[in-house]
Amino acid sequence: MKSSTIILLIFLQSLSLGLIAQETDTTAVKTKKGWGFGAFPVLGYDADVGFQYGAVANLYHYGDGTIYPNYKHSIYIEFSRSTRGSGTNQLTYDSGVLFEGFRITSDFAYLTEQTLDFFGFNGYEAEYNAGFTERDNADYITEVYYKQKRQLFRLTADFQYNIKKTKLWLVAGFGLYYANIATVDIDKLNKKRDDSEKLPDVNTLYDNYYDWGIITPEQKNGGNTNILKLGLVYDSRDNEANPMRGLWSEMFIQYAPAFLANDYSFSQLVLTHRQYFTLIKEKMNFAYRVGYQLKLSGDIPFYMLPFVYYSNRPTRDGLGGSRTLRGIMRNRIVGDGFAYANFEVRWKFYRTILFKQDLYIALSPFADMGLITQKYKYPTANIPNDINIIAGDESLHSTFGLGLDFAINENFILCFNYGFATDNRDGNSGFYVIVNYLF
Repeated sequence: MKSSTIILLIFLQSLSLGLIAQETDTTAVKTKKGWGFGAFPVLGYDADVGFQYGAVANLYHYGDGTIYPNYKHSIYIEFSRSTRGSGTNQLTYDSGVLFEGFRITSDFAYLTEQTLDFFGFNGYEAEYNAGFTERDNADYITEVYYKQKRQLFRLTADFQYNIKKTKLWLVAGFGLYYANIATVDIDKLNKKRDDSEKLPDVNTLYDNYYDWGIITPEQKNGGNTNILKLGLVYDSRDNEANPMRGLWSEMFIQYAPAFLANDYSFSQLVLTHRQYFTLIKEKMNFAYRVGYQLKLSGDIPFYMLPFVYYSNRPTRDGLGGSRTLRGIMRNRIVGDGFAYANFEVRWKFYRTILFKQDLYIALSPFADMGLITQKYKYPTANIPNDINIIAGDESLHSTFGLGLDFAINENFILCFNYGFATDNRDGNSGFYVIVNYLF
C-alpha cells in the first residue's frame, strides 16, 4: 500500500504515582501485584487528514499477583485527533471478576474519518487503479478517489459465563452502531493546501456508486444497526497477551432484528480459531488464526460490511490493514462473507528488567491472507453501458512481513509491523503501530 502516513512514535512507560506493580525477584519479574500502567503519546502525519496527535494508555490490575501475567481488570483508553477532523475516542474495559462467574468486555467509542478507505465490493471484482490517485499519472482523478467520510458511534458489551469444570464459555452480547456516511469534504481538506496541491471537486468512487444506483438513497448516508449475539468460546490458552500454548475458538450468531429499530435486518455466523505452539520454551512460539464470517439471512447495508467481529474485541474495519491483513489496503476485501488467516512466529530475543519493569523485545515474521466467499449483491440496472463494474475474478489476497514488538509486564505490548502485499491490486505495503498482538 502506498503509505501517506509517517508515524513518529514516542514510547513511554509510566514509572511513578503509585501505579507501578511490585516485583518479587531482583533478576526476573516473577509476579506483579496491584496496578500496572503503560502509556505513550502518538504523533503522526497524513497528507489528507493532517497531523495526528494524542495518547494511548492501558491499565492492568493484577490483584495479589497469583494470576500474573493474567489480570483482574484492564482499562484501555485512546484519545487522538488530526488537524483536519479525524479522531479516535475509545474506552475499553475487560474483567473476569466484576461479576462473579462472568467475564465482561465492553467498549465505547466515537470514531471520525475524513478519508476512510472505500474500494467497492467483492475483492478483486472491484477495480483498483493506483493511477486515479497519483497527480503525475495520466489517469489521475483525485487523491481521495477511493475515500469516503464516516462518523461511527459504537457501544458494545459481551458477557461470558464459564461452564463449570470445563474450558467452555457461553457468550452473549449486544452492539449498538450508528454510522454517518458522506462523500469526502473537499473544502475542508483544501483549506491548508497550496493552489497547486488542492484536490479537484470531482466524483469519488463512493459518489459514482451512488450515481450508478449501486449505493441506494436509503443507504447513502448510513444508519442505525443494533446487534444481538449468542455463542460459545473454548479457551485453553496459558495466558492471554501472548500465549505459548493452547487454543481459543469461538462460534456465535449475531442478529440485527427489526424489532430493535434497525434500518435493515440481517443475521451472520462468525467462526474464529486461534492456536499457539511452543517452539523454544519461554522464547519462541508459533501462532495462527483462521476466521470465517457468513451472512445467514437478510440484507446487510453496505456501511456495515467492512467489519470483522469477535466476542472479546471491538471491531472497526474489514479485511485489510493493521488488524487483519497487514500490507493490504484497509477495507480492500469487503463482501457478505469472507475467510482470512494469519500466521506468525514470535521470538523473544531480549529480556531484561528496566526501571523495575519486566521488558522483552520480540521479532515476529508473519504471513496473512483473505478471500471473499460470499459476494455482496448490488443493483446494476442504472450502471452506464460504457462502465464495466466487474474488473476481474476474486482470488486469494496475501501478504508477508515482519514485526518488532516491545512488551512491558507481559501485557502491554507495542507492535511495529511492516507488511507487503503480493498483488499490486491490493496496494504495495503498509507500516503499522498497534497495541497488543493481533490475536
